[in-house]
Amino acid sequence: MLRNNFRKIDLINNLSEEIGFSSNYSKKIINDLIEIIIQNIKKGDLILKNLGTFKIRKKKERIGRNPKTKEKFIIFERNSVVFIPSKKILDMLNKN
Repeated sequence: MLRNNFRKIDLINNLSEEIGFSSNYSKKIINDLIEIIIQNIKKGDLILKNLGTFKIRKKKERIGRNPKTKEKFIIFERNSVVFIPSKKILDMLNKN
């Protein structure tokens, strides 16, 4: 199943098919995993060995423009999550 848009429901269905769990149980596992990841990112950088690191990047306030109307507006300061893959993952991706 190679697609550009891999949704959460696709992940749930794959887990359900591969492991044999019910869809509801797979959904609970995925939702709990996402919640655990979010809670740990809020505490600081989350390092998952052999997978990668989730970091919070603070973005400053800046002026943006609507490309159609050229109207200027303020993009407020916000936090963004960045994922940096581990060397092992990058090696696997670049193996070909």
